[in-house]
Amino acid sequence: MPNILRREDVAFWLYDFLDLEALSQLPHFADADRSVYDAILDSVEKIAEERYQPHAQKLDANEPEFRDGSVHIIPEVKEALDAFCEAGLMGASFDADDGGLQLPYLLQTAISAWFSAANWGTSGYTGLTVAAGNLLAEHGSEEQKNRFLRPMIEGRYFGTMALSEPHAGSSVGDIRTRAEPQEDGTYRLFGNKMWISGADHEMSDNIVNLVLAKIPGGPAGVKGISLFIVPRYLINDDGSRGARNDVRLAGLNHKMGCRGTVNCVLNFGDKDGAVGYLVGERHHGLQYMFSMMNEMRIGVGLSAAALAETGYLHALDYARDRTQGRKLTDRDPSTPMVPIIEHADVKRMLLQQKAYAEGALGLCFYAARLADELRAGDQAMQEKAGLLLDILTPIVKSWPSEFGLRANEIAIQVFGGAGYTRDYPVERFYRDNRLNHIHEGTRGIQGLDLLGRKVPMRGGASFKTLVGEIKGTVKEASGMADFADLAEALERAVDLAAATTATMAGKAEQLGQEAYLANATIYLDMLGHVVVAWVWLRQALAADGARADGADALCDGKIAACRYFFRYELPTMESQCALLARLDKTCLETPAEVF
Repeated sequence: MPNILRREDVAFWLYDFLDLEALSQLPHFADADRSVYDAILDSVEKIAEERYQPHAQKLDANEPEFRDGSVHIIPEVKEALDAFCEAGLMGASFDADDGGLQLPYLLQTAISAWFSAANWGTSGYTGLTVAAGNLLAEHGSEEQKNRFLRPMIEGRYFGTMALSEPHAGSSVGDIRTRAEPQEDGTYRLFGNKMWISGADHEMSDNIVNLVLAKIPGGPAGVKGISLFIVPRYLINDDGSRGARNDVRLAGLNHKMGCRGTVNCVLNFGDKDGAVGYLVGERHHGLQYMFSMMNEMRIGVGLSAAALAETGYLHALDYARDRTQGRKLTDRDPSTPMVPIIEHADVKRMLLQQKAYAEGALGLCFYAARLADELRAGDQAMQEKAGLLLDILTPIVKSWPSEFGLRANEIAIQVFGGAGYTRDYPVERFYRDNRLNHIHEGTRGIQGLDLLGRKVPMRGGASFKTLVGEIKGTVKEASGMADFADLAEALERAVDLAAATTATMAGKAEQLGQEAYLANATIYLDMLGHVVVAWVWLRQALAADGARADGADALCDGKIAACRYFFRYELPTMESQCALLARLDKTCLETPAEVF
């Protein structure tokens, strides 16, 4: 049984749920069709099974080491990355003018999910490179794209983003790394960065660091941040690799999971200053970086969902094979034991995992579809997709990170005592997935972004658009006997969410912004549950339409998971809304000294 991802599930999400083939009708994607997509997925599945998954446990046990001045990584990682690059997968979604295949980001998302599920540590290097490359494709000059982006798409250079600093953490406006302008138009950077994934290794010809820094004399805080390309090695005029830049690895961070992606402390400018090249305009760096960060936030949610799904598939396989106990109605000890999947509580755990993991994957794939519409659609399509992506991005990052992790926790429980050992990979999936809470902004930061910025922005346009889309699905499902009860439940939920949001906004004028945002994380979970319920109903409708004649286990499974989510999960938002509507200040007003 496949236990990375199931091909039939991926086909359902791409073709039945989100109609990937329809994107070929847009001129930007007109050169590819399903035969091309399926051929690429064949290659992806093969590389994931043969090159990525086999060394995942070894990589977890033998994480990168810093010795003799360089980073040492087990050789299987480079072999896997070479296979990825040789297949042309690094350039799948990049424009043909930049050297890419110009395929939909939705397909790229399926590719990323497969490799994240197979071996998240190894897949981190290419995920970072694609995100860094997309930033350069959008904001870099033609010279910068020729010098740095094309080698990244070819797989010769890898990319990173260097944002965090030890003293500042998520408070980006307090960074101290400075960039001194030079007469030749370059800059010299001085400072240090922390938690930089993929920033030092020997698996590529060069590493392109995208670094946030401040030019002396610029505005204070976030308005004074600029963005720079700081390569590990300088590049000669003929494109060959030149001298080592003044970027030094100061040490490695050793995390509880995702151990295979080297995580670095970098020093810039220990000698004469690290040579950097300004991207775009001065003091617009955070704006440029956010285009990468938003993509990375979707990527974090996708990784969380993929890890949840592979954990679910491993648990499902184990539950079908593991025999223990008998049915409660069978009191004869001489009868054979049954597979544990026959027990109601194990079915509950499997349904909960499936509802979390496949709800999260459906959400991430939907966000990728919106990104394609934003990139290649007409004006009306772009406007709508942009509004939806604005409000969904913090949910796409955080909901899978929270509930995908819970799915991995449940997978361990399905295995029983065996799940807590390293004899099975589910404990590793849990450790790996735990990092997604912190990557690209904590849940608290995502909640503040959602409630403080995305909900009220442009007069609530994004929120209203989301509600309108959910109501459209409610209307569609209401006319179908098998789904009318779900449509009614979703309509109650979205109406309650909208009413609660309006109540909170009204009370904020009296009680202040701090009270309004005090429970932003709870709001994030509440709205996330409504959104995922909507995604599940859309998946159920797609499954109903895709049923083959007679029994169809895949489609029946989607509908069963949808019903589970509506009956067991969606009702939790009611108590959350009651708390939110009061603008409860318990947490805000608890004095620090009482802890």
